[in-house]
Amino acid sequence: MHKSMLWLGLLFLSSSAAQESDATQLVRNAMDHWRGLTSHSNMTMIIHRPDWERTMTMESWSKGDKQSLVRVIEPRKDAGNGTLLDDNNMWTYTPKINRIIKVPSSMMSQSWMGSDFSNKDISKSTDIIDQYDHELTATEEKDGRLHYTITSIPHEDAAVVWGREVLVVRDDYVLMEQQFWDQDGILVKTLKTLEVEEMGGRSVAKVMRMSKTDTPEEWTQMTANSIEFDVELANNVFTLSNLRNPRQ
Repeated sequence: MHKSMLWLGLLFLSSSAAQESDATQLVRNAMDHWRGLTSHSNMTMIIHRPDWERTMTMESWSKGDKQSLVRVIEPRKDAGNGTLLDDNNMWTYTPKINRIIKVPSSMMSQSWMGSDFSNKDISKSTDIIDQYDHELTATEEKDGRLHYTITSIPHEDAAVVWGREVLVVRDDYVLMEQQFWDQDGILVKTLKTLEVEEMGGRSVAKVMRMSKTDTPEEWTQMTANSIEFDVELANNVFTLSNLRNPRQ
């Protein structure tokens, strides 16, 4: 091979590797920004359907990439329902039957409490970082800020549902949009950030809405009422005992 062609080939490979590295870092930064080292938040969820609407208030804790706990605090009939994620293992607790149930991996994509968010969505799972290959596919300026579009394709051996995810990350690492595409290349649902606000010392997605492509009149909206980052959490927060009997 001619030396110049070899050089161009190496340059292209180097550039491609750098782009993939940059795209992966953008995804990682967005996930880290969303969760912090630790976090504690209060959120309101509205599940909207054409003929009814339901509202829940929840409290949420997270630590690192692998631990999170979400607990319903209102309305009273749902209070105490909780979901615990610990190192890719998930459990749910239902006070009415006083049972902790381990969620099999096949159920991670199922609806969380009848909403348009899945069990995995609600736990703020970050497996997209390591189980997908990431490519920066677009950069554009909106409202004076750069928005990066990253297309993420799962590894062949990854135990994931989606055939592709597309993320739009703002230059301050706020996740502005996340698209979920199935194995046939059909867009199934989209999570969009509707409001960004300064909370907990950083810009965060205050209002996010998840909607399915084939039923746009149905959606679930999540609003952060308060959020703190890098807070000290007790050692027992992410335990099955605390899932059943809250002590924090």
